[in-house]
Amino acid sequence: MKTLQKLFILGSLSLLSLNTYSQEVTTNPYTSGNKGKIFIYWGGNRGYYSSSDIHFKGNDYDFTVHNAKSHDKPKGWHADYINPTRMTIPQTNFRLGYYFTDKYSVSFGFDHMKYVLTQNQEAYVSGSYPNKGSYGEVLENGNTKLTEDFLKFEHTDGLNYVNLELARTEDISRFVGIYNTDKVQLNAVAGVGSGILFPRTNATVLGRERNDEFKVAGYGVSGKIGANVTFFKHFFVQYEAKAGYINILKTPVSNISSEYAKHDFTFVESILVIGGIFKL
Repeated sequence: MKTLQKLFILGSLSLLSLNTYSQEVTTNPYTSGNKGKIFIYWGGNRGYYSSSDIHFKGNDYDFTVHNAKSHDKPKGWHADYINPTRMTIPQTNFRLGYYFTDKYSVSFGFDHMKYVLTQNQEAYVSGSYPNKGSYGEVLENGNTKLTEDFLKFEHTDGLNYVNLELARTEDISRFVGIYNTDKVQLNAVAGVGSGILFPRTNATVLGRERNDEFKVAGYGVSGKIGANVTFFKHFFVQYEAKAGYINILKTPVSNISSEYAKHDFTFVESILVIGGIFKL
């Protein structure tokens, strides 16, 4: 009788432990699904641009700088990225999004890039403008040196790409041996986006008074891939590589409304951000 009681107790304990283990195994962690969650992130970028033909049109000038080279204006590791009074000065990225399924999200954000026409480069310039040769720009080989007296052209406050994105997130933790994703989770991210360009163009053409105001000036399209590491369910670090096309249809270059510049180019953006993800 005592033997039967012992067997019954042992059997009951075994069934209880198996049931408990089964519940632990089948219970989904918080990070197993994203539907209904919101995310927000902030970080910085480096930008790389293709050469472009920039057309300048004014009351007494109409010329094009061909294959103009440009660069970004990085701040480096700087406290301005987290200083509330100065955090819009560096090249920055912001995004707020919502997961409408476990894998797909829609988000709104802006890419605050900076675009600087490389000063004193040699370029071919076609068209006409007054007082040619008086800006130290004409070279013996017939090309033009882009001196500051002749032309300064920047989107430095900035090349603002305001956009919507559709993205897919895929949990790839198991491929690197991570099984408790509520502690650490590794995700792959891919997405596409489009939006408007809202630059603040700092331009000085032929030494005249500059224009330096924000204005909707064109549009852009982009695609990205990235990697996301989420810690303790809610906080993440994310790297993205983004490539796209920007078309500046008309941006002011002086206080005269009929004077403008236009150009189009491709870009590559390297982005590093930190953020949070929470369920509504």
